[in-house]
Amino acid sequence: MILFAVLLIVSDLNWSKMREGRAWMSLVVTPLQWLVDLPSRAADNLSGVLVSRTTLLSDNERLRTEALQLERKVQQNASLMAENIRLRELLDAGQRVDEPVRLVELIGVNPDPFQHEVIINHGSEDSVYDGQPVLDAGGVMGQVVSLSHYTSRVMLITDARAAIPVEVNRNGFRAIALGKGVLGELELEHVPDTADVREGDLLVTSGLGGRFPRGYPVGIVGEVVRDPGQQFVQVRARPSARLDKSRHLLLVGNKPQVKEIPAEVASE
Repeated sequence: MILFAVLLIVSDLNWSKMREGRAWMSLVVTPLQWLVDLPSRAADNLSGVLVSRTTLLSDNERLRTEALQLERKVQQNASLMAENIRLRELLDAGQRVDEPVRLVELIGVNPDPFQHEVIINHGSEDSVYDGQPVLDAGGVMGQVVSLSHYTSRVMLITDARAAIPVEVNRNGFRAIALGKGVLGELELEHVPDTADVREGDLLVTSGLGGRFPRGYPVGIVGEVVRDPGQQFVQVRARPSARLDKSRHLLLVGNKPQVKEIPAEVASE
């Protein structure tokens, strides 16, 4: 066997035909080598496909997360822009008020459907007082009706218990605007059939009663119903304030100072 191997080596080195034969043998063996290597190449390709799919899934998840984060930022920016507009309107409203004003924030709503009340983040410790008027950028919201140390309840002008003296801005006709227990509706009480009240008239506070200073917007007359057989007409109005939307409000006025009675006078 060894001798045969030596002969093949010597023949390969000195006989050209042996080299040609080796070339033909290589040609025959090449497909076998390709077939033998096929599983390895298939495994490499499959591995590459799996890695690429995993990478794509990971990139897809990352891009989806980034898109959601960007969408959230866009929504926040839109909310901030809307809030800035509301605050700017509230600032303008505060500048039109002659009395001192203070910015407060709505933090709660009374869940009782028969009581139109909201809760603000200022109370007796902040010098809020019972009956203090509350405005938003559109007009009168209501008045403070109960206090705790750090919060207060505000009764809206549409509450069924609410009544506010108003006048028609166009001609000065005075009346009482009553809440009807419906968030978007007020009604004027005892308006004579001869009164000059029209749809679209602006109602403002008349200042009577000493609770609300004069000249603040209260509502817009939306309907005047005249019945020939009745002495009074029905006048319904829409509140000027955004009762169900405003979050930042204005407290109007300062807490009244209680005058101390001198001891000599008190003893008398």
